[in-house]
Amino acid sequence: MPAIRNKLLLLPAILPATLLFAGCNTTGCMDNRSSLLLAGFYSASDKAISLQHIEMGGVGAPNDSLIIEAGESTSEVYLPLRHTDSSTSFFIRYLNSDVDLTENFDTITLTYSSIPYFASEECGAIYQYSIKSLEYTTHFIDRVTLLDSLINNADMQKMHIYFLTD
Repeated sequence: MPAIRNKLLLLPAILPATLLFAGCNTTGCMDNRSSLLLAGFYSASDKAISLQHIEMGGVGAPNDSLIIEAGESTSEVYLPLRHTDSSTSFFIRYLNSDVDLTENFDTITLTYSSIPYFASEECGAIYQYSIKSLEYTTHFIDRVTLLDSLINNADMQKMHIYFLTD
């Protein structure tokens, strides 16, 4: 009986320590720690599509890095916004010999406000973006719709790009 009583006496000391360590983990932080605009690709008739013969990148982006490279088949794209600027533009180049001309590139320009946001102790601070305006060209884009003007780290489509497809 004394062994059981000694163990019961330790319970008030062990329980708080267990709760303390259980509360100190990073499972409270979402995997996506950056606010990226997720755009989905759709046909003009509102059907989800996958595109293979395009390149997409940021206009004036450092090192002219491509977001989508030639040959990749994709139905959506993450578009990074610059927290140091109030607008970001993206180009879409169509890789078909009949239309692969600079004057046929489409561009999408977003104007926004950057909002610092403290997500949590585990995640730290991130930037959210409040979209103020959206402009785009219509060479092969039918329309672009913004589903939500607040871009945060939620992993969901916030913009639809509708293409003129056959």
